[in-house]
Amino acid sequence: MTKKYDAIVIGAGHNGLTTAAYLAKSGLDVLVVEKNDYIGGAAVSRELHDGWIYSNCSYVCSLLRQSIHRDLNLTKHGLMIVPYMGTTNFTRNGDYLAEYPDEAMQYREVRRHSKRDADAMHRYYTDLMKYAKVIRHFLLRTPADPTSFKPRDLQEMAFMAKKFMGMGERDIYEFMRFMTMSAADFLAEYFENDLIKAFYATSSIIGTALGVYSPGTAYVLLHHVMGDVDGAVGAWGLARGGMGSISKAIHGALQEHGGEVMLEAEVDTIIVKGGKTKGVALTNGSVIEAPIVVSNLDPKRTFTKIMNKEDLPEDLYKKAKDFKIRGSSGKVNIALKGMPDFPTLPKGHMLRNGSMQFLDSLERMERAYDDWKHNRWSQDPFIEMTQSSVWDPTHAAPGNYFVSCFIQYCPREVEGGWTEENKQAFGKTIIDQISNYSPNFKDHIEHMEIRTPYDIEKEVGLTEGNIFQGELTIDQLMFNRPFPGYSQYRGPVKGMYMSGSGTHPGGGVSAACGANAAREILMDLKRPNIVPEDEND
Repeated sequence: MTKKYDAIVIGAGHNGLTTAAYLAKSGLDVLVVEKNDYIGGAAVSRELHDGWIYSNCSYVCSLLRQSIHRDLNLTKHGLMIVPYMGTTNFTRNGDYLAEYPDEAMQYREVRRHSKRDADAMHRYYTDLMKYAKVIRHFLLRTPADPTSFKPRDLQEMAFMAKKFMGMGERDIYEFMRFMTMSAADFLAEYFENDLIKAFYATSSIIGTALGVYSPGTAYVLLHHVMGDVDGAVGAWGLARGGMGSISKAIHGALQEHGGEVMLEAEVDTIIVKGGKTKGVALTNGSVIEAPIVVSNLDPKRTFTKIMNKEDLPEDLYKKAKDFKIRGSSGKVNIALKGMPDFPTLPKGHMLRNGSMQFLDSLERMERAYDDWKHNRWSQDPFIEMTQSSVWDPTHAAPGNYFVSCFIQYCPREVEGGWTEENKQAFGKTIIDQISNYSPNFKDHIEHMEIRTPYDIEKEVGLTEGNIFQGELTIDQLMFNRPFPGYSQYRGPVKGMYMSGSGTHPGGGVSAACGANAAREILMDLKRPNIVPEDEND
């Protein structure tokens, strides 16, 4: 007879594992079911070529909430986040704009390109961090339902009002305007040099089916600077051992409290009887019972694939079908035998150890977006190449290197489909782009993994390969995420919950969605709240 559990979590991504770990910590008997033969979802480390460990989906870390890190004792379970050198953006004319960890060095670097922009840099960071520090208060809180008069919702609305009122009248107006702006328009209020604007605009398009001139991309830029490493807000880091170390550590916390994970256990249907969840049916025919079922899958997949339409309100099924979750990102992961040369940078220069980007104007970025709109990968793509193994020797043996290339823009569908020929042509486009700045790059390639949105969807389960499980546009944020009326992690039937990045506060390997979902489940079970609700900044 199959064991009955208190709760089943569908999907062993980092958010699903976080929900499960908190539920297990509270004393529940929890099972996580995962369709793949490994845990982590998109936060994974895998040996895809002998001697090299790839972070083959997500690749850098910043948004992981420190209170969750402490709560689940992730350091005990092996998690170490190390800051890494910033980004160098190469230009076509042989110059570059670099990001330095030292403020004075950064000022001099920007001043090389524009004295006016160097003087504006502090004002830009001050305003952006001001917005980020306000938003950070809400990442580990359940959004209020603005149509509800329940005491908890009224209290949450009052909390939100208090935080925003603390900004002052002028900044409230500016923040409201900021939320609807394009990244290009926002940056134009500070900078005049196009290279500098392009450099700072890159965070606004990563994972987003929008261009730098599209309204709403200013918020995406903000979303990428809301995290921290060792208390430095806006900083980014690398998980030692690859991004799978995050999932592995959370899995360790789950096991510490008695939780289980079942691999190669793909869910076919969430079982609903009498308006209540009863468990899950797997594609292999097995049935596992539990009164609580939590979906870590994206909202579209959850409500159009693994729940019967007749168990859903008609309007919810339509909302799920219409949910914006367009794929726009690809990955090319590369094993290198030796370090390629970048002639623009002096040998031994510290910038050779950081990330590298290869678009130097807003116009080039927008043209790359235009290609995506016509269902073709860009011939002049945005690439963020992160040299993880320079900072983390666990990725490759001494003298060898692993680089992770995140590509924007790459569509879910292309003419003729994602045949092997098209995949290789896409990969060649990326290598050719890098080789324009590193003539001997191709000579060092030992192995490549090419991942289109189609591949990411097929393997990881992210609809259209959307890395945020749904776009971060204003109509899909806070109490609108994923849909109005369903922002508090509860599904349409009793006992069914959502914990993935398609819920508030969205994607970015924060674990906040999973923690917030766990809090709501424990509240419904009238168990003590063991999940943090805020962080001090």
